[in-house]
Amino acid sequence: MDGITHVADDTTTEAVPVLIVGGSLVGLSAAVFLTWHGVPVVLVDKHHGSSPHPRAIGFTTRTVEHFRQVGVDVPPSLQGMKPPRRARVESLAGTWLEEYPWTPGGEGAYGAEDSPVHAIAITQDRLEPLLRDRSAELGADLRLGTELIGFIRDDDGVTATLRRRDDGHEYRLRAQYVVAADGATSAMREELGIARHGAGPLSVQRSILFRAPLDEYLRHGVVQFEIEQPDVKAFLTTYSDGRWVLMLSDDIERDTDEQRRVVQQAVGRTDIPIELVTTGRWDLAGLIADRFSDGRVFLVGDAAHQLPPNRGGFGANTGIDDAHNLAWKLAAVLAGRSEPRLLDTYDAERRPVADLRHDQLFARADYKAYLTAPRTDVPVLDDASVELGQLYRSAAVLGADADLPPARRPEEWSGQPGTRAPHLWVTVDGEERSTLDLFRRDWVLLSEDERWAAAATRAAERSGIPVTFVRIGTDANPVEPNAFRTAYGLESTGAALVRPDGYLAWRTITAPADPTQALNAALNATAVPTSPSRQQQRSPDHDRHHA
Repeated sequence: MDGITHVADDTTTEAVPVLIVGGSLVGLSAAVFLTWHGVPVVLVDKHHGSSPHPRAIGFTTRTVEHFRQVGVDVPPSLQGMKPPRRARVESLAGTWLEEYPWTPGGEGAYGAEDSPVHAIAITQDRLEPLLRDRSAELGADLRLGTELIGFIRDDDGVTATLRRRDDGHEYRLRAQYVVAADGATSAMREELGIARHGAGPLSVQRSILFRAPLDEYLRHGVVQFEIEQPDVKAFLTTYSDGRWVLMLSDDIERDTDEQRRVVQQAVGRTDIPIELVTTGRWDLAGLIADRFSDGRVFLVGDAAHQLPPNRGGFGANTGIDDAHNLAWKLAAVLAGRSEPRLLDTYDAERRPVADLRHDQLFARADYKAYLTAPRTDVPVLDDASVELGQLYRSAAVLGADADLPPARRPEEWSGQPGTRAPHLWVTVDGEERSTLDLFRRDWVLLSEDERWAAAATRAAERSGIPVTFVRIGTDANPVEPNAFRTAYGLESTGAALVRPDGYLAWRTITAPADPTQALNAALNATAVPTSPSRQQQRSPDHDRHHA
């Protein structure tokens, strides 16, 4: 056994399949994804609600796809559909020096043309309540104001000691798995002895959140401003709801009068009423955990990768993607459908993505200056490549060739295993839908050839892995002729196997001599099915919750 030891006041021990430690964006997303897959969870967070700081604001196309899948309805962006615009200025009221593109290449649409949704600007303190409500609706047990004070691991699970902060009551909870979403200073990561690599600490940032009537400076459509004055270098942005934040990297403690003065200096006026809301202090760093799991504990979000804010929105979005990747795998293992070794693919798939995004951050102008020896051998990718075009290589993917790049634009892929299954508009039961709507909780086999229907049925029976067959041209009819074959790289008899997270696990460009045998082999390799006897031992609570 290992872990922090602490004896609880209460000698009884609760039991739950998954304990989530941390209830901000990523922890709440994990609670939504897991409960949507039918997994009972307990989430603990030492805070009673969201931070008064709006924090993250930009949520990418892929993140919105995840939320759309599980029924989280994100309201329209207050900043519209286009990428935010940024300018270098002396001050809002002073000289505007230049405007420059949001992202390399000047597009920054996060691949909206390759998706049924688009990126949305919503503040973290407005999004988190939506996630809390949806996870509770799906059955999550949210215990706010509760902190983890110790844990002991063994081969079969984790025993956590928890404390309610309001009354100090301590009790034990036994979890089969733990999702550590406890932030950049993760106590769980530290206790597990997991080191980190990367650019390291960059600076300490101070933030001042305030309200002010400054809409007149937004008339050009620019919402982010780099303030450049001899004695003030700062970043100023609006949340488009009356709130603004001024970011300073000087790590100076200012009283309220000094805060008001520096805000006035950034605005360039002293006649504007300024309502100070709150301040913050946080570390800017680029650090990636050396491993994203240890036994039955999985790191997600900032606990796994601390990425500084950037115009690609890599931080929070990378964490939400972690949770989405992990949720279906935990659900499959807990239901007795897949062997626990399926969970090894979480680290194999997500850590290279975090490393890629870290390197992308420091290859771009925003953070290149922080490096003593900036790397020049990292090609800068656009956001659509990073968000929608990343490639997974793991045991849960067959045929991700070694010569393929780690990411490229979605339209440059053509259905290779390890890539996100392409979005196409199709007609289903007389309604226009996205192919992404076909990917729910089960594995999905796509083909134009009806012979694959019997293969899917037989392979599912043999493996115990639920497989839904969708015949393209009948069950789902592409709006554009031949679009399916082009996007998925198939001939008329070929087939593509899509995982529950919408990633391609396997494909065959043309039908082999024995489709059932080929599909069964692919499922056995990628879904790692358990023996029939173990599948019969799946938890009744899981099945009842899932139903």
